[in-house]
Amino acid sequence: MTNNDVLRKVRYTFDYNDDKMMALFASGGQEVTRAELSDWLKKDEDPDFKGIYDKQLAAFLNGFINEKRGKREGAQPLPEKSLNNNIIFRKLKIALNATDEDIIEMFALADLKVSKPEISALFRNPNHKHYRLCKDQFLRNFLLGMQLKFRQK
Repeated sequence: MTNNDVLRKVRYTFDYNDDKMMALFASGGQEVTRAELSDWLKKDEDPDFKGIYDKQLAAFLNGFINEKRGKREGAQPLPEKSLNNNIIFRKLKIALNATDEDIIEMFALADLKVSKPEISALFRNPNHKHYRLCKDQFLRNFLLGMQLKFRQK
């Protein structure tokens, strides 16, 4: 999955307009213009399409956490320079305040059966022997389940 896919899915799921998206980026410590946002949200085939960098997506996800859970006391976390699916998944989990049961429910909505140990392996320290890399299809199914649960009908 590309960073742009994640950005588009979150925007669609929670029905955010451009102003709200720019406010989420700002809350995460990244000022963006409407033109930049528009280029990131375009389809991959569009000639004006531009990829969003990891640091920019991390800032958006930090802003999303601030939106859903409220800003934490003290200094705000800096956006990571490099993201992987595990970090993206963790940030979405934090923002939604999702328990293992909530995550299992979202995967079930996407017709994927997962267990608690599978989920906990994704959130472990990368040096842990039971750490598991989050594959694109796993994250894609989670985003679909999130969309089915939270998208306004």
